Amino acid sequence: MEGERKFKRTLVTSALPYANGPVHIGHLAGVYVPADIYVRYLRLKGENVLFIGGSDEHGVPVTIRAKKEGCTPQDVVDRYHKLIKESFEGFGISFDVYSRTTSPTHHKLASDFFRKLYDDGKFVEMESEQFYDEEAHQFLTDRNIVGECPRCHSEGAYGDQCEKCGSTLSPEELINPRNALTGNPLVKRKTSHWYLPLDQYQPWLEKWILEEHKEWRPNVYGQCKSWLDGGLHPRAVTRDLDWGIPVPVEGAEGKVLYVWFDAPIGYISNTKELCDAHPELGSWETWWKDPETRLIHFIGKDNIVFHCIVFPSMLKAEGSYILPDNVPSNEFLNLEDDKISTSRNWAVWLNEYLVDFPGKQDVLRYVLTANAPETKDNNFTWKDFQARNNNELVAIYGNFVNRALVLTQKYFEGRVPVRGEWTDYDRQTVAEFVGVKAEVEKLLDGFKFREAQKEAMNLARIGNKYLADTEPWKLAKTDMARVGTILNLALQLAANLAIAFEPFLPFSSRKLRDMLGMESFRWDDLGSTALLPEGHQLGKAELLFEKIDDAAIEAQVQKLLDTKRANKEQTYRANPVKDTVSIDDFAKLDIRVGTVLACERVPKADKLLQFTIADGLDNRTILSGIAQYYKPEELVGKQVLFIANLAPRKIRGIESQGMLLSAVDVDGNLSLTTLEHELKPGSEVC
Repeated sequence: MEGERKFKRTLVTSALPYANGPVHIGHLAGVYVPADIYVRYLRLKGENVLFIGGSDEHGVPVTIRAKKEGCTPQDVVDRYHKLIKESFEGFGISFDVYSRTTSPTHHKLASDFFRKLYDDGKFVEMESEQFYDEEAHQFLTDRNIVGECPRCHSEGAYGDQCEKCGSTLSPEELINPRNALTGNPLVKRKTSHWYLPLDQYQPWLEKWILEEHKEWRPNVYGQCKSWLDGGLHPRAVTRDLDWGIPVPVEGAEGKVLYVWFDAPIGYISNTKELCDAHPELGSWETWWKDPETRLIHFIGKDNIVFHCIVFPSMLKAEGSYILPDNVPSNEFLNLEDDKISTSRNWAVWLNEYLVDFPGKQDVLRYVLTANAPETKDNNFTWKDFQARNNNELVAIYGNFVNRALVLTQKYFEGRVPVRGEWTDYDRQTVAEFVGVKAEVEKLLDGFKFREAQKEAMNLARIGNKYLADTEPWKLAKTDMARVGTILNLALQLAANLAIAFEPFLPFSSRKLRDMLGMESFRWDDLGSTALLPEGHQLGKAELLFEKIDDAAIEAQVQKLLDTKRANKEQTYRANPVKDTVSIDDFAKLDIRVGTVLACERVPKADKLLQFTIADGLDNRTILSGIAQYYKPEELVGKQVLFIANLAPRKIRGIESQGMLLSAVDVDGNLSLTTLEHELKPGSEVC
């Protein structure tokens, strides 16, 4: 298998966060802590590795924030690039470079990349009609268009999604579409763009992914297969926008590279920027074009299609680049049983955490890794955060280290005691922790960071049990030689902990090494019982971790409750009542009772469910964007209300023959309308 090859070097990239706001714990758990763990592990092994990061500074979200704040897009990205970079540094995310896509290096490399594909005839030029604001003299992106949602009929739905009912939309579906910022009405106007014909790369992608990379995580492999099974289509690589990298083609004025095309090239340009500044690292082209380089992308699940299908197709089209060997993508992290939302301020922001919990970066790293959403969405709660700190980091890891050092200080003046002959129990304990290295290594090599950290914590559990069973504080009255042997072994185990936890908890590992006086360490030393020589002077014993009290947790919970209350206060009023209609107009709607015979998810559409409805005549198909609120199997057998005489329309190639009726409250919660008593399918609402 490809994953078993030996490489000369490893290039690790992590998804480029949008520089239009701060980063939160979802970003940290999904991408940056796993990537940092892996990179630190490879460095400890002495491997040649680079860790590439940077800010994604183009795209519509940046322009929207700039217009709302009355400043320039550059002002926005300058502010948030600095904040994001400082947040990552605060948590010890050890990038070799953290640059940005507004850098001159990136602009040139992205332009050159596009131009080569253009000159090689890799693009197709296509004309389409898009919404245009005649007063502002500009084409509008989906996110810059708002209107009435065709599903729930709330105002302010975006051209790509209704945030009230969660429906995935296109601008064409909106009722009365208009400019989100000015309210200006829109017209359709023709425009021409270049497209990457992904359909031409489908046979190659099917072989490369589905046959050659079956070792990828099931969630990654499965999403790729779903996209490929649905058939790929050309994807625009340019758009009409005034913020971004200008399209380097004559006659393309007013057009920029689409952000999805320019952003992943940022990995390459950031590598070039690093290597140009540090020639000792070698040429950037060696890192991106030599088959002896292994490329690993760490991303969240919303970026799987771009890093597994789109970006590899770009690299394949260019012809000289290597392809990713693995793309270990995580799922999403929820917060207190609710989806993290930047627009609703429902998040734990990294910059705020660093202020509220100074010196406790490793606590959050530990908890996020313990709850890592590696194969499915997971949940962060402040109570669990407190419990894992107090019951695991403090009571297990910290307690063992503190006892070993304090007892050595008490009985041997802080020097590593002489080791006598081991007992059978000593040898049994050594055998247990010597085997931890191989297990942790196997798990890290397989990108199973949650289990790897759990295995590392077993070292502390072994140490606690060893001291509890041998009770050196009692033996001190009669057998100091035996006490010395016990504490020697306990200190060697503590030194092993400093190595094992270096990838996971770098701040705590450094503190522990200082206490142990460990000047150097290597991954290969893990499992050794001779890390600290006899007579070695230890440093001052300090608490490695400290308890987090209820008041600190209650303050964080209250902050979230205040956020939820503020959101309700902002949206507590229902939408304005629409224009008055006559009873004759209402009577034109044929609302009927239907029974759900079958329900299933629509491929490649996270929010769409496909219903088969018994309507008393012929069964009909209705699509509804409510997948985030219901599981398909929950709806089978239910009786619902639907509009029977709505004109059919195709969505994702499926004809929807009506619309289900549902209600949405001010918090965005959705509920299908159902009946109190069962009626025959086709019964009319009157």
